[in-house]
Amino acid sequence: MSVDFGVIVIGAGPAGYVAAIRCAQLGIKTACIDNWVNEKGEPSLGGTCLNVGCIPSKALLQSSELFEQANKNFSQHGIKVGSVELDLGTMMERKNKIVSELTDGIAALLKANKVETITGTARLLADKKVEVAHNKDKKIYAADTIIIASGSSSIELANAPLTDKLIVDSTGALAFDSVPDKVGVIGAGVIGLELGSVWRRLGAEVIILEAQDVFLPTADKQIVRDALRSYKKQGLDIKLNSRLLSTEIKTIKKRRQVEVVYQNEKGNQKELFDKLIVAVGRKPNTDYIFDEEAELILDERGFIHVNEQCETSQPGVYAIGDVVRGPMLAHKGSEEGMMVAELIAGKHALINYDLIPAVIYTHPELAWAGKTEQQLQAAGESYKTGVFPFVASGRAKAQGDTSGMVKILSQSETDRILGVHIIGGQASELIAQAVIAMELGASAEDIALTVFAHPSLSEALHEAALAVDNRAIHIVQKKRR
Repeated sequence: MSVDFGVIVIGAGPAGYVAAIRCAQLGIKTACIDNWVNEKGEPSLGGTCLNVGCIPSKALLQSSELFEQANKNFSQHGIKVGSVELDLGTMMERKNKIVSELTDGIAALLKANKVETITGTARLLADKKVEVAHNKDKKIYAADTIIIASGSSSIELANAPLTDKLIVDSTGALAFDSVPDKVGVIGAGVIGLELGSVWRRLGAEVIILEAQDVFLPTADKQIVRDALRSYKKQGLDIKLNSRLLSTEIKTIKKRRQVEVVYQNEKGNQKELFDKLIVAVGRKPNTDYIFDEEAELILDERGFIHVNEQCETSQPGVYAIGDVVRGPMLAHKGSEEGMMVAELIAGKHALINYDLIPAVIYTHPELAWAGKTEQQLQAAGESYKTGVFPFVASGRAKAQGDTSGMVKILSQSETDRILGVHIIGGQASELIAQAVIAMELGASAEDIALTVFAHPSLSEALHEAALAVDNRAIHIVQKKRR
């Protein structure tokens, strides 16, 4: 059978475009197929992350944070700015410009690496053939190896159907043309918290309804307690154990609103919202990605079954990113793309799935890697704890943001670091130091013996490592028995 390419990658998100570029760098003739188009109907690479996910949300988080600082925090620095006005249109234009520059950049990178970009919707057939539909045309390509990186999409709820820009998913929540008076969010996960934070900072009343009775169950409980207090202090009204029952569009005094009925421990409750954001998670885009004759195996949640090296049940067919097991994170997908490219080229490669950092880009930021304290307790693991609050950090005080802490968990006998959990400013940057340390098998003492710049936020990691053995300098610790 003649082939058109050595590798065909389906999807140009963070998993797919990285895999395509690395395959091309390794000398493999590579094509990348993607069907994303922007508002102008033009191809726009980068997947959900660059187009309507990670990047635009972080742009709005940054802009809204600056707006709130100008309104509430500049005066403590002796900066008087007078009346602060919001220009939402300009804020959205900035977000769109960032997205456009980055998606154009991906196209340029693929071209520079001689990856052939094919526009259309791909479907895997038998014998490693791919059918691509674009407009009314269909074409079939064959390859030695296929990499499926078709990403994920927002989960929709039958009792909250997306409606007329009133009930929206995360994509719609990034494109409001005015600040709503009252915003409801279904789901208190990462997406719900970040989007809720954006619109609260810009002036909306925000209520977040979460069906679970535990807040952020995968994060460390001590960090979560601090986060919940901080969010509520900011004005985010997070209602746990609140299960959505129904939604209805109503016109009240010539104003279209969403009536939400939900159930909590007090019974059925009602709220009226100007906008309702559905943020209950994402599902893998596997419904139409392959023909039955391709014989790929899916699990009960629709994820493609793969082994530790991301190879599917069919030899020479790989799947990476949001369509396979593990956290739906752009950096996880990118690393899988790198790994698979190396494996296809006959090189050695692997990923340590135990050390994929998680981040919530609210204020304060939350970031963690490794085991939580509750996981260690459940496993009967003997451990030590070191905590250092940012309130004792000179740099944090100088910045005027002393919320949060760094927490290190280490194994009692060996002192090897088992987990690091951070809540506070720039936690997303600080966690990288912890991941590097754990990847190298470092102990808490190794970090304690490392020289950190002063004054810096990263000193909190150093002090937390000292605190593991009751040696912290800048806080008073209770002596352990």
